[in-house]
Amino acid sequence: MEGASKKGVLSHLCLLEVQARSRKTQPKQPSRVHELKAKAEALMRQREQLRAEVETHKNIKKLRASMDQQCRHEDEEEEGMDEDSENSNLLRLMARHTQLKDLLHAYDVIGGYNIIKTRQGKGLCVSIATAYEGVYFETYNLELDLKPTVRISRHDVPPFIPLNNLAEQSSMQTEVRTLLDPLSQHLNAFAGRKQQLQLVKELHKSVEVMESNVLCSFLVLMFSLPREKTALLCSLDYSDCTRCLPTRVHFECDDKELPNSPDWKKHRSLLMETPVHKALITMREMGNIL
Repeated sequence: MEGASKKGVLSHLCLLEVQARSRKTQPKQPSRVHELKAKAEALMRQREQLRAEVETHKNIKKLRASMDQQCRHEDEEEEGMDEDSENSNLLRLMARHTQLKDLLHAYDVIGGYNIIKTRQGKGLCVSIATAYEGVYFETYNLELDLKPTVRISRHDVPPFIPLNNLAEQSSMQTEVRTLLDPLSQHLNAFAGRKQQLQLVKELHKSVEVMESNVLCSFLVLMFSLPREKTALLCSLDYSDCTRCLPTRVHFECDDKELPNSPDWKKHRSLLMETPVHKALITMREMGNIL
């Protein structure tokens, strides 16, 4: 009887051990509490962003209403004036001037950037738009943590833009524009160089792009010369990545004297002072390239 009891206890212990091992080998399921917590945090961030956007729209609406009221007030004052009064035009221009100064001041305060507060004021989301010759291109975004110190938490800036170096050189702990302004220069200059290269390919079929890099900071173009019946290589070096114009232009040709001729010296200056796709139009009109 005692042996049977021991055997039953051992069997029960073996069963418990098997069940424990089975539970250990089963894949752990994600905690439902953690899932709900993450979802709640995401919804809170979305709510804060929507609140910020609504507040921005309200401020814009108030500004427009104020401007409309001011314009109506000015129109009523002008109606009360004598049409031949010499002061009416002067007063109207002074009012417009004051209005524009206020708008420029508001623009200067935010630096022209689209900034939204996130995480109940603990962070900022900054959007930097790029454009060239009136055409808008990519918009890049940075998310900044404000506490305990200002730092970049996330961004979609291309890796070849020296964002970390710009952040180290800036005083963003006290003035975030010391980071945003040079970053905007780099991004817009890159957009401009990239667009120039694209326009060269589209507008100048006789010009062959022999070499370029991802930053569009170095280009090698091959020109076909109608008179000499030969080709000339043109290297454009954009060592200042905050500009759309090259800092150095070099010509190379079988005719060693040709790059130093008066015409090609003028072309070198033209390429350093004019966007490359426009400079090539002038060079073609002069009959120096096909």
